[in-house]
Amino acid sequence: MLSYLLIMTFFTFTLQKFSITIFLILGMLTIGLGKIGVSDDDKNLTTINVLDFGAVGDGNTDDSQAFLKAWKTTCGIKAGYVNLVIEEGKTFLLKPIKFEGPCQSPNIHIQLSGTLIAPKSINEWGGGQNLESWLIFYGINGLTVNGLGTIDGQGSVWWQQVSTDHLSHPLDSLPFSNKGPDALSFIGCNNLMVDHLHFVNPPRRHVVIFNSNGVTIFNINIRAPETSPNTDGIDMSHSTNVQIHYCSIQTGDDCIAIGPSSSYINISNIACGPGHGISVGSLGLDGRTDKVEEIQVRDCTFTRSQNGVRIKTWQGGSGYAKKITFQGITLIAAQNPIIIDQNYCPHNLCQHSMTSAVQLSDISFIEVKGTTTTKTAINLSCSESVGCTNILLDDINIKSVYSEDVSSSCIDAHGSSRDVIPPVNCLLN
Repeated sequence: MLSYLLIMTFFTFTLQKFSITIFLILGMLTIGLGKIGVSDDDKNLTTINVLDFGAVGDGNTDDSQAFLKAWKTTCGIKAGYVNLVIEEGKTFLLKPIKFEGPCQSPNIHIQLSGTLIAPKSINEWGGGQNLESWLIFYGINGLTVNGLGTIDGQGSVWWQQVSTDHLSHPLDSLPFSNKGPDALSFIGCNNLMVDHLHFVNPPRRHVVIFNSNGVTIFNINIRAPETSPNTDGIDMSHSTNVQIHYCSIQTGDDCIAIGPSSSYINISNIACGPGHGISVGSLGLDGRTDKVEEIQVRDCTFTRSQNGVRIKTWQGGSGYAKKITFQGITLIAAQNPIIIDQNYCPHNLCQHSMTSAVQLSDISFIEVKGTTTTKTAINLSCSESVGCTNILLDDINIKSVYSEDVSSSCIDAHGSSRDVIPPVNCLLN
């Protein structure tokens, strides 16, 4: 165990630009993790196996009740560390499940080494409160989920239900039955860690973080077809102190979306694409007051993504998004590399005479370099009624993959720029 601690400490200090903070590694050591599991030599550890509660793991038998029984036992144990094992080489079919806390132990570890699959038919899902999400973890503090396993939402049957008619309306206005359920949701889970997992083909979003504080997500792999609707990689809202590092995300919507009431978010070393980029927003839907601040997005790569780094707000909202930095961004044939869109309206069904907007300020784009497939490389489309203030563009070099000139565009954007290609002459002082 001591040698592992030394290896992990050395590994931390050799990571590029120290993007993973020291407390992340110390947090892993505190709960007694060994490689991708829990150390068996911990005398205060209790291990639970879902197979002991009747789970079969043949991919055809419904193991939902066995998992709930195993969870009830896991959550009720008062040991210092409780490890719930989902074995490698097994495929467990689960219907919508809510794993609910609070739990007796301060450290719950789910060692997911096998595969979890959702029902293949929509009719097999059932309805009720869980329709908005397949797997829900609710009100559990000190939870760790890892283990090299796979979470397969079998979402293609849901994507087929999103007809052209449904796509003509904003997603947030649709009932859940039309959107499809999210694959994995963490609600009210403080001091959460998720790592080394594989996510494929959710009905809707892959991972959702809501109303949680102290969240660390790293080294996860997310995959869904570029054409899969609404399959955001990681979505967060009403959450603080969130760390997301060293993840590979290929999906049909935002790789990462930072939603309302998010603050102190640190994102680094994300490989995004295909996908819709990393977005702050959307904010201000239906006149809401939304607040976002202290966002850091660093050392990320966008490959053939629909957007690079983006801030999107609806007209008519209020609140603010401020102290946001995008730095060390690499673009490989990415569309819309830098974009602020305060007239966000994905299906052109919005009113355009609103006099209020979410206030954007203290936004920095630094060291953004690479290639784009779109003519406009920098698009700062701010609200004409409110405008954006204190925007900084520094050390930017974006070129066309087609060896043609690229341009910039602004609407009521105030700030400064230096060493920027293409020049942003439209930026107001």
